[in-house]
Formats: sequence, C-alpha cells, structure tokens
Amino acid sequence: MRKSYFFILVLVLMSCEKDDYVAIESNDIIDISKTGPPSGAIGLDKQVLDALDSVSNGVGASFFMLPESNDYPNIPQDPLNPITDAKVTLGKLLFHETATGGNPKVTANLETYSCASCHHAAAGFGAGLRQGLGEGGAGFSPNGSGRIINSITPLNLVDIQPLKSPTILNSAYQDIMLWNGQFGGTGTNAGTEASWTNIPENFTGLQGVEVQAIKGQNVHRLLINENFVITFDYKEMFDNAFPNVLESERYSANNAALAIAAYERTVLPNLSPWQRWLKGDYNALSKEEKRGAKVFFGKGKCYECHTGPALNDKKFYAFGMGDFDNSSQAIVLAGVNFDDVKKGRGGFTKKTKDEYKFKTPTLYNLVDNGFFGHGGTFTSVRDVVEYKINGVPQNAEVPVEQLARQFVNVQALTENQITNLTLFIENGLRDPNLDRYVPAAVNSGFCFPNNDPTSKVDLGCN
Repeated sequence: MRKSYFFILVLVLMSCEKDDYVAIESNDIIDISKTGPPSGAIGLDKQVLDALDSVSNGVGASFFMLPESNDYPNIPQDPLNPITDAKVTLGKLLFHETATGGNPKVTANLETYSCASCHHAAAGFGAGLRQGLGEGGAGFSPNGSGRIINSITPLNLVDIQPLKSPTILNSAYQDIMLWNGQFGGTGTNAGTEASWTNIPENFTGLQGVEVQAIKGQNVHRLLINENFVITFDYKEMFDNAFPNVLESERYSANNAALAIAAYERTVLPNLSPWQRWLKGDYNALSKEEKRGAKVFFGKGKCYECHTGPALNDKKFYAFGMGDFDNSSQAIVLAGVNFDDVKKGRGGFTKKTKDEYKFKTPTLYNLVDNGFFGHGGTFTSVRDVVEYKINGVPQNAEVPVEQLARQFVNVQALTENQITNLTLFIENGLRDPNLDRYVPAAVNSGFCFPNNDPTSKVDLGCN
C-alpha cells in the first residue's frame, strides 16, 4: 500500500510546477486543496510573503494592507479635515448628486451631471471613457462607456477632460492630486509655491484631496450654496457634519468640498482578493494570480513604483506614454494649455527635470475602466504590461534622458509570467463590490450619476 501512495505522490509532484512543491514531513497524504494550509503559509503563498518581506524592508504583508472603510483612525486624512461619519454620509450624497450641476454653460444641461459623471463605481470610480464628460455629456450604459457629447452643447462649451479621469480609489494615499500633482499645499508640493498663483487654496495648507474638491466645483460647473442646501434638503446633514462652524458660514461650497473629500478618503478597494489574501485568506487568489503576484513583487519590478497599501509611491515618472493629441479620436479644446498639460509635472513646476513625468496611479480596479495611461492610449492591462517590458516609448516628444529608469529596467518575462501578472492586476486587485460606496438615492430624487434624458433611459430612471 505504501508503494502505491509513493507512486501517487510522485505523479502529483511531476504534474506540479516548481512553485507548487510543498514539503511532506510524514507518511500521510495531505489534500491541501480541501484542508487549506495546515499551519501558516506554504508553497506559493509563502513565496509571495517572502517577496513582500523583501520589498518592504521586513514589514511584510501589513505594509500593503488597506484599512476598513470605517476605520477612520487608520485612514490617512488631512489634519484640517478630520473624517467623521456625518461628513462621509453627506459627502457620499453630494458626490453623486446631479442637482449640484447648477452652473452649466448651456441652460438645458442644468442639473444633469455630478462629480460621479467622471468617477463612478461601474468604472472603478473612473469615467469608463478615454475622456471624461461632465456637462455636455449624454448617456451612460452599464459602465459609462456609452456616454457621448450631446447635440445641444457646442463643442467649445463641453466639459471634456484633457487627460484620462483618474480614479478616486485610494485617494487617501495621495497628498497631492491630478496627474501633475498641482493640487495640495503640503508634503510632496513643498517648494512648489511659485507655481500656486492660480491655486490659492494650496496656501490654506489643505491636502490635495480637499483642494481638488474645492477647485473641482468651479472647474466642472457645480453649484453648492445655501440655496442648494435648502432647496434639496441638505440642511440637517450640513448641520450634523459641521456643528462647530457658524451657521452663517456653514452651507458653503468649501464645506461641501470637505465632506466630499472625507467621503473620497473612505473609498478603498479593501474587499479585493489581494487584500483578502494579505489578511490571511489564502484561497482568495488563484494559483495563477499568486504567480502573478510573485512576478509583480519580483522579476517584474512593478513594486518599484507601485508599493504600499494603494500600490502607488506618490512620485512622478516619464514612461513615454501617448497624449490625446496623438490620436484623431481625442478632443483637445481651445483654451486648454496643452503644452503644459502634456508635460505633466513639468507643466506645473516649470522645471525641465519634471517634464513629461506623471504621477504613479493606483492599480486597483483598472480593468473596470477600459482605458489606461494618462492619455488613455492603451485599452488592455496586458498592453500596458508589454509596453513597459518592451521599453519603446509611444510619444516621440519625450527626450530619452527623461525616460524613467524603471521603464527599461525589467528582465524579459515569459508569456506565462506576463499572463499571470496580467491576471493578478486584473482580478487580484479588483474589488467586486464598489457599489457599497454608492447611495441608494440622492436627496433631490434625481437620476445619478447623470440626469440627462439619455442617461435616464440607460439607468432606468423615471
């Protein structure tokens, strides 16, 4: 009988890849697939944990863990805007409330758009488009990809983004916002004060999430004031969120922004398989995804830029990715200083060393969005992985000396390694339940995230 057991064990080991070998320390046959690891991590799980120890200076899995969304003490926040339940509850509604679209350039577009028009759960809190559309957009479809420019808005009046709309996921782990990092008056932006002429909010000492929530209301034609608060029944919620602010100053765009920012900081993909795995659920990832994680934190060197809980490092790199003006399918409106836009960080700081560098994005729920890179010039995660490995820039305007060391610092990966790495990013880093951050309804009763006639049909609103 023992000989047959030994023969079976040999066949099993011959059918496994090297990564899957486990030590058998007794004569008993253990079915790992049914019982789970008998004590701690073994095999692939142990190998990934060892890699995490190596790239985090020994901190290990906890270095990459996201907190629960209501664990406010452990969520990074602005000291000038502490997170509270009341702020988060208010911000969640205001973020999705299409009644905030109260300052359109075309009257017929009144109250038809919101923050969530370009940052909605169905697209991983991105737009689901290469260029996000606020005012002037029509339609939605399941993930926002069906939104187009409506027929009633002249092209020059459309609110269309000059770069791909970044996700708000993990915004708590950014002290500055936008691809060029121009919003935020602390931390990373220390020393850039000469570039704040048009961003006086940076001088308040607020961080990027808060500054963007303030500036975005004007840029994207939103209107939140006392009349809005009273008309759409938000007074009690403002009272609860800002009890220590004088009533004469309470119902303001600034306080609305603080509530929206508090909410955004809680939008964390902490139910993704990777996060579950980090917390000890070793069945959360497939064998292929674990192999992909090994590549991510090993040979692929993705961790050099994508690290920490949000898998971003708050730094800027030139990877030579394409811009909107490289494609006839993109729209760059007159009035947008695109020479500065396409220079990324350098367009903001005016420093040559910063030109063509863009902020490291988080990688969570990428697959939900459909477009990748600051210019949205990729349409699959695998394309981005292969682009980085190949090291051939899309954008010929980027000087070779500006290209990041990380762009060409990857050993050749096998097809299987590329496939597994892609699976890890697409599936392991995808939180499948982002709808928990979406309200059941907004106080106005309007359709959201868009309230135009076509979106109402697409979204099933009456």
